Amino acid sequence: MEEVDEAEEPRGPVGKAFRLSAADSLSLGNAMCGFLAVCVLAWSAISQLQAGGEFRPDPRYFATAVVLLLIGATCDLFDGLVARKFRASAMGAELDNLADVISFGFAPAFMVVAWAGFSNKLPLWIVLCAAVSLLVAGVVRLARFACVKTKSGDFMGLPIPMGAMTVVSIVLLFEPSYATVVGIFAVAWLMVSRIEYPKPKGNLAAVVLAWIMVNVACLIIWAADLSGGDALIKIGASMQIALVSAIPLRVLMFKREQRKERKETGSLVG
Repeated sequence: MEEVDEAEEPRGPVGKAFRLSAADSLSLGNAMCGFLAVCVLAWSAISQLQAGGEFRPDPRYFATAVVLLLIGATCDLFDGLVARKFRASAMGAELDNLADVISFGFAPAFMVVAWAGFSNKLPLWIVLCAAVSLLVAGVVRLARFACVKTKSGDFMGLPIPMGAMTVVSIVLLFEPSYATVVGIFAVAWLMVSRIEYPKPKGNLAAVVLAWIMVNVACLIIWAADLSGGDALIKIGASMQIALVSAIPLRVLMFKREQRKERKETGSLVG
């Protein structure tokens, strides 16, 4: 019995596994931002329903939730950089994935329900299917990321933070409709697809950070109901959707060009 008990004892640096690094703090900050975003949206719905009125998404609450998600995305962008620069804990990768599930999986899915579930423009089951597909795709995307590495080092499938921001753009830009729900299903499919998206490194990481900061500024201007806020939020959301749509099209065109070159090379050799 003693031999069995000894064999079942955990091995490895157990003490070190409970030490949080600076990168882990950023991952936890990401998770907290996602949780607070859900709380803001839930409070918006509960307060209006308790007042006896019909729930209508309040732009101020939605803007606050989106800013929180963008802050979470900034934490997610930097946690890997900090881990490589300083040190990573034994549970850093797991914390990162769990935080991403909350901020970029559950929170956007909840936002879809708050946006379209009470609108009476769509059957509730369709809205729930879209939200669930988004959540499930995000979980599968993160699990696959932990297990599968591409030869190029790029992301296989749409990264979950970018997927979340695309869903947010759809919610901010459009009214609930069958077409917009199809767009949400498309985002879920892109996350679990095999299309490779470039990994933000060096200058690209700086561009991504600048893009996030610009979006935060646009959201603040829009939420404060300042002049030009509506135009800014529409431009930013449209650019996000266009960016996510353009990458798969560029990949498909590149692959078509490669196939064409192979055929021409084969015909010349033959």
